[in-house]
Amino acid sequence: MNQDNKWLLRYAEDRHSQSGEDGILAKMLQIVPETTGWCVEFGAWDGKHKSNTYELIDKRSYNAVLIEGSAERFVDLQTTFAGNERVHPVNAFVGFEPDDNLDTLLRRTPIPNRFDILSIDIDGNDYHVWEAITEYQASIVLIEYNPTIPSAVDFVQPRDMGCNQGNSIKSVVELGERKGYELVCVTALNCIFVRKEIYDLFSIADNSIYALRPDESKVTWIFNGYDGTVFVRGYGRLGWHRIPYRERSMQLLPSWLRQFPDNRGAVRAFLAKTYRSVRKRLPR
Repeated sequence: MNQDNKWLLRYAEDRHSQSGEDGILAKMLQIVPETTGWCVEFGAWDGKHKSNTYELIDKRSYNAVLIEGSAERFVDLQTTFAGNERVHPVNAFVGFEPDDNLDTLLRRTPIPNRFDILSIDIDGNDYHVWEAITEYQASIVLIEYNPTIPSAVDFVQPRDMGCNQGNSIKSVVELGERKGYELVCVTALNCIFVRKEIYDLFSIADNSIYALRPDESKVTWIFNGYDGTVFVRGYGRLGWHRIPYRERSMQLLPSWLRQFPDNRGAVRAFLAKTYRSVRKRLPR
């Protein structure tokens, strides 16, 4: 089978998902052997909005554990699946401690230890909650990454339930590898993994981030010229706040000191040294 590395993206289609995951998962389930008909998603919201599992539940009669922390949204979740005995709604925030991690929550449900799909989308601690799972194992894992972070950057947000920063794709992929998973697809917002023992079934020659990530259009690049001028290129704004970076306000040197160091005269060299000394004393 001779296919390009991103071949799964050709099946991308959204019915309820956000970045083509509905169609991608449908194709993947044709390849995964010995499916169980069970899936897990958190935060599930109302079970439909930007859901990676609703299509499976609605069209493929999947059993599901759907977890939502917000009490208000949980009411909507219960309403969506009222009378559906295949769906097990849970009102809880999934954490990474022994009393609130996914293992603990799933033990209260009839889901088997091995199931088909796990979808993690909690806008921040996704990395830490996946890291904490040891007892239950999905054949396919979807986990959100922060698309504003360049592929080469290793960034994990603090292990803090009150923090919402997200994690770099590099850190998420390295975690997946430690947990026995291989990357097979990257959408605009999610990394999609499969268990290592079934990875070869997907015929992907190169599953590196650089081969699978479709684009970095949400990344902002900050770099400097030889003269010390700071430049902002790329997306150029705070992704979820729509506030642009102001290049002018990000300059670390006053305009009269922006000069290649070898071209400075004695006076400017002295002033630059003094300025640098003062800046080093300022709190970061």
